[in-house]
Amino acid sequence: MTITRREALSLIGKGTLLLPAGMLSMGAVQLSPQIKPFELSFRIPPFLQPVRSDNTTDYYEITMQRARVEILPGLGTEIWGYNGITPGPIIKQPRNRQSLVRFINKLPESTVIHLHGMASLPQYDGYAEDLIPPEYYKNYIYPNNRAATLWYHDHALHETSRHVYMGLAGMYIVEDDLELSLPLPKGNYDVPLIVQDKSFASDGSLVFDDRRRLGLYGDVMLVNGVPWPRMEVANRKYRFRVLNAGTSRTCNLRLSTGDDLIVIASDAGLLSAPVRTKTLRVGMAERYEFIIDFSKYPIGAQIVLENPIFSSNIDTDSRTQQVMRFDVLRQESDDSQIPNTIRPVQPISVSQAVRTRTFRFGRNFQDWVINGRTWDKNRVDANPGVGDIEIWNLVNAGGGWVHPVHIHLVDLQLLDRNGRAPLAYERGWKDVFFLGESQTVRVIAKFGPHAGKYMMHCHNLVHEDHDMMTQFEVGSGGPDPITTAKALPLPAPPL
Repeated sequence: MTITRREALSLIGKGTLLLPAGMLSMGAVQLSPQIKPFELSFRIPPFLQPVRSDNTTDYYEITMQRARVEILPGLGTEIWGYNGITPGPIIKQPRNRQSLVRFINKLPESTVIHLHGMASLPQYDGYAEDLIPPEYYKNYIYPNNRAATLWYHDHALHETSRHVYMGLAGMYIVEDDLELSLPLPKGNYDVPLIVQDKSFASDGSLVFDDRRRLGLYGDVMLVNGVPWPRMEVANRKYRFRVLNAGTSRTCNLRLSTGDDLIVIASDAGLLSAPVRTKTLRVGMAERYEFIIDFSKYPIGAQIVLENPIFSSNIDTDSRTQQVMRFDVLRQESDDSQIPNTIRPVQPISVSQAVRTRTFRFGRNFQDWVINGRTWDKNRVDANPGVGDIEIWNLVNAGGGWVHPVHIHLVDLQLLDRNGRAPLAYERGWKDVFFLGESQTVRVIAKFGPHAGKYMMHCHNLVHEDHDMMTQFEVGSGGPDPITTAKALPLPAPPL
């Protein structure tokens, strides 16, 4: 008997095993050790301090290394972490102040660093074949020319999903004077939420199962590396920066009270105005910022951030329908406000576009492809000029799978999805676009500011690795992404 993936999804229920068609006969899959949600305390990764600073630049150093940490209570888990922690340390920079980040590879495999959302030069963008071998280092230079919530992660060709899953991910925040002048929640009330889903063996070790290259769906929800944490909050407004750093899972966030999430920013920065929504879809690699006003709840209230079933996910445990809990435990004054106007987003006029291109995302046997082709560093599939405005049609003609499409270098705007207006919270600047089943998404961008080769790929990292990735070249004569600033052997000189 053959069961379709959609039929399998209809079987969902507490403790019900869901696998793609063709895998149901493999027998029961071992679930991660059972732990009770909301028992562990919420925590925030440390903010990294510069090694030194001068008039223009802050200098940082991060070592990629193995570590053994406790994620599940009482069990040790080997991770690959930035400075030996996962998620990695947070870097926060002022806009237009340059940073130089040295990444040292003490892992047994080659790595690549991509600062996702940064308009980096090609040699610092994390090109998938610009490798840092073991016992090598590379200095990455970032202009920090966009105020937004970004993230850095591994981008090694055909190994990204496993490397990120092992722990190589961290948040990077750029702020500017305009944002800081707004009366939004600040300081301790501006909170990063790095959401990931993972699976663990009975001894605590990570289990990597990409389900024959279809996708990886864990049964433990982590926030900042903690399973289903409990965050103690005051009865006031908080700003949350949420990043979906998972491998294949689409998050679908809502509050258990049914109250609104007040969205104020998307991937590439603040929206024109706040958007109230009951449910916030966050595809892999997307970032959104939202405010929760806890002043409406009494002291002692408990509010769960939920993750209802999403059709493209494959779940083995109903616990993935919860993410974390907020416990309102104290009373505090609150001088923050949610302004009616935040940062006006000027639409790019369709009439300015000089050309339109179409990219089809699909499957060819065991490979995931774009326009029927797999990755080839010697092939360029689009060549917009520096300063050109283009419309790109992103097409998912099939059903059963979604593709969050990430386009490097540029911030873009979403014009429509299947001819319909985008969701209100998608109408800002973005670099990842949720491409659902049988959908066509039109996006528009002005290409630049740099010339050179950059990648576009699906951010379901299993699809990216096998082999849903292509490249475009902006203009001509740009620096080569592999040979211009190669990694160097250790030992490294002082920064």
